[in-house]
Amino acid sequence: MGRTPKDSITIADVARLAEVSRATVSRVMNGRLTVAPEIVARVRAAADRLNYRPSDLARSLSLGRTNMVALVVPDLGNPLFQQILRGITNASAAAGYRVLVAETDEDPTAEAAIAIEARRRCDALIMVSPRLDEERLLELLPQVQPVILVNRKGPEDVSSVVVDYGRAVRIVVDHLVGLGHRRLAFLSGPAASASNTLRLRALEVAEREIPGLELVRLECGRSIEDGYAAVERVLESQVTAVVAFNDLVAFGLLARLNEVGVAVPADISVTGMDDIGLARFAVPSLTTVRVPQKDLGELAWRRLHASIAAPNGDADDVPELRLAVRASTGPVPEPRMHGGTTAGRLGWQQQGDIFALGSDSGMLARYEFGRRMPQVHAPRPYLHPVRTLGGHTLTEVSPVDHRHHYGVSLAVPMVNGTSHWGGRTYVRDRGPTLLTNHGQQRSREVVADGEKLIDDITWYDEQGRPQLVERRRLAGELAAGGWRLDWRSVLTARYGSVQIENPTTAGRAGAAYGGIFWRLPVAETTVLSADGEGLDAAFGSTSPWLAFVQGDVSLLLVQPDDVRRWFLRVDSYVGACPALAWDSPLTLQPNQELRLSLTALLLDRPVDLAEAKSLADQL
Repeated sequence: MGRTPKDSITIADVARLAEVSRATVSRVMNGRLTVAPEIVARVRAAADRLNYRPSDLARSLSLGRTNMVALVVPDLGNPLFQQILRGITNASAAAGYRVLVAETDEDPTAEAAIAIEARRRCDALIMVSPRLDEERLLELLPQVQPVILVNRKGPEDVSSVVVDYGRAVRIVVDHLVGLGHRRLAFLSGPAASASNTLRLRALEVAEREIPGLELVRLECGRSIEDGYAAVERVLESQVTAVVAFNDLVAFGLLARLNEVGVAVPADISVTGMDDIGLARFAVPSLTTVRVPQKDLGELAWRRLHASIAAPNGDADDVPELRLAVRASTGPVPEPRMHGGTTAGRLGWQQQGDIFALGSDSGMLARYEFGRRMPQVHAPRPYLHPVRTLGGHTLTEVSPVDHRHHYGVSLAVPMVNGTSHWGGRTYVRDRGPTLLTNHGQQRSREVVADGEKLIDDITWYDEQGRPQLVERRRLAGELAAGGWRLDWRSVLTARYGSVQIENPTTAGRAGAAYGGIFWRLPVAETTVLSADGEGLDAAFGSTSPWLAFVQGDVSLLLVQPDDVRRWFLRVDSYVGACPALAWDSPLTLQPNQELRLSLTALLLDRPVDLAEAKSLADQL
């Protein structure tokens, strides 16, 4: 028998070669189990010999199905819906299905018609976050069966996959309350959104259950533009933290806050919802609740497919929600103090997951543990803000010029090849290079007792192996019309010998930074030292003290014990430290101790050379 050209092969040709009826061939090709195995083998052999492939269109008409499912979403521009679509597409492809996507553009009036039209072209329907009102949704659902709802509850006979957004928003609120926030703004989402309703109900419960909690509800929307436009209303509300409807709204909010000069989280904390892919790349990185987006799509498909193939099959649970704590949230800002003096003693108090040093008049310094710092910044405990009695902040955190600078911290470029400084590492013959060598300093136990705080810290390399142990003591007291901060650290090479280096020891001249490093705000600055006025006199000197004068405020840094050379900058940024190593590495033998100390005096007045020297002698 001669071969028929491929395009003209029909089911009748296969039937003649296999010596069966066309109906039998159809049953075999459609996978029906009513044909004897030996006949199935004969039909398939004939089909292979003729290179016959059944038409998808003909098979769909024969079976009454298309092997396609329709997906209706409010907004394809939202990355959350994109990830749900990806999960559905990947999971359904494994079962031989394709996905037809329709967008309603957040228009509830068009949603029913779009859903019906999409269902006519497919075997089943998935509706993601439908915006229809309850009555219209109940009227629609019987017309589009089989159907499954994502992020919307329907009647009991309709399957659904629902994220508990009430629980999600409560997770965020509890996090902010733990940081000391009590007056929060909620940027509300679309009025027709069922998940927005869940958020609002959960916020009502939180207000009843959490003493002192105040919630300001602001109508907003779902997009970056909506968040951007809401900033003025947020600032007018005088809240200390914002709960955004989703991550996109939070992105817009962060962008506008940056433009108007509001620091996040120093002035206000911001949280999102969903943890879309860009959330950890926001500036600052966004604290948000992780909604299992792709998993939602996969679960929705499994439940829908089960309703088609096995209506009584078991259904998996929605994955658990988790909080992703990043850099956009911090403790509640303390009000600025006014006047040059304050009565009483200074003392440390715990506030949520941080410690604050203050007096009866307010907070002067805040001690953070660096848990929200990205790994590339070498996470470490630090002080910020550190303020004068008059409320002027003399520290800076993660500024644009050097994102890895954090207030006052013990930052070291290289400890046995591990960066505890953050950012790029200087590599000989290559220059500053971004390496994956960032370690971290983890607080094991903190004890606050009146004017002093003691923190026991372990230093770890990038592989999580311990390198050093440190006992850090921070104390504050009123002095010389301002107040003084004393930092004392004892580092012990408990885990073997340690070599401390800096870029200068690797060949970069003038970059011997590393030690108790104080980063100041960028401003017009005068530098004073025992060797005279100006950067040139102070840089690399062994002056026992150093002063920065910025307008009407002064910061005096004193080395009370062993004096090390000063590293400082006042051009590209303003900062200084007594350098641990200068032009050669500093080596510690096993169990050897290294003692470091720095005393700071913060004043609400400018000082000259004579007064700076006199004050340094008194400290």
